[in-house]
Amino acid sequence: MSSELFAPFQLSDLRLANRMVMAPLTRNRADKKNNVTSMMVKYYQQRSSAGLIISESAPISAEAIGYPGTPGIFNEDHVSAWEKTTQAVHAQGGHIFIQLQYCGRISHPSLLPNNAVPVAPSAIKPVGHAITFSGHQDYVEPRPLDTTEIASIVQQFKSGAVMAKKAGFDGIEVHGANGYIIDQFLRDGSNKRQDRYGGNIENRMRFLNEILDAVCEVWPANRVGVRLTPENSFNSMSDSAPQVHFEYIVSQLDNRHLAYIHVLEGDMLSKSSSLDYSAIRTKYSGTYMANNGYDLQKANTAINSKEVDLVAFGTPFLANPDLVYRYKENLGLNDADPATFYGGDEKGYTDYPFYSDTVS
Repeated sequence: MSSELFAPFQLSDLRLANRMVMAPLTRNRADKKNNVTSMMVKYYQQRSSAGLIISESAPISAEAIGYPGTPGIFNEDHVSAWEKTTQAVHAQGGHIFIQLQYCGRISHPSLLPNNAVPVAPSAIKPVGHAITFSGHQDYVEPRPLDTTEIASIVQQFKSGAVMAKKAGFDGIEVHGANGYIIDQFLRDGSNKRQDRYGGNIENRMRFLNEILDAVCEVWPANRVGVRLTPENSFNSMSDSAPQVHFEYIVSQLDNRHLAYIHVLEGDMLSKSSSLDYSAIRTKYSGTYMANNGYDLQKANTAINSKEVDLVAFGTPFLANPDLVYRYKENLGLNDADPATFYGGDEKGYTDYPFYSDTVS
């Protein structure tokens, strides 16, 4: 199939083989010390034909963890383990960014050092249950961060950026989405602060701006991406005026000359959207990566009409390590097994067949 989706793309100073991006997909298969395992190295290597891989969320400190089995990027063992992954991807001609994460209120004391209470911009308990090593447990009311504590978290992002560079990644994605701590500051449903980090959208964006200032001391801005979810309700998130607020956020990010912005268009829970994403896109002159429910037809239309520059695919890449080939040749796809999405072994992880293995 002839499409710009499969054509090379210049992402800042990186030449991607195509415009298909493997979205960050949490799989909960790291070891108990939050290290990448050999099974994970194979998983990423299998998917190296993506123009760009964005790794699953990597906590930037022990305090940043929100789930069991997530691979960290906050000590030298983590660096060594991730380095095997970046080398494997590069050996296949691929590129990989790491997604830096701090979960904030979407965590549980049992996951944190000294059973600490999770932190957040405001003391608002999310609805639902944390996933812990002993099963689902109710979320707790988070402790609101003191203004003087915020700089420490900014520095943790910078430290994660340093370690990501040591591990051989091609760049980093700052996770400003899906109800984790940056998103908690950005949206007014979770941020009720009265200091310089709360109130109007300019103040609520201050935390993200400080993080970007810090990581761009480590990486050039054109190797730094940001993920945003303007209307995603996942993790009890809401905002009073997402169209206005995120048009402002995107317009400000435009001044930074980043590698890209990665936008989840719509609500991943309801599978619906009420925002005008074309209006949001017009506020950004750089590379725009779209995500959420894109299939081959929708991606082709968006790319060929120049509505977006890159398309991130989640579940299709999860079940099809050779998704680029299958889409390019219009071949059938493997069906994903939801029962194996989170945690487990090779089943439903590295055992999905390549198309060539299914043809006798």
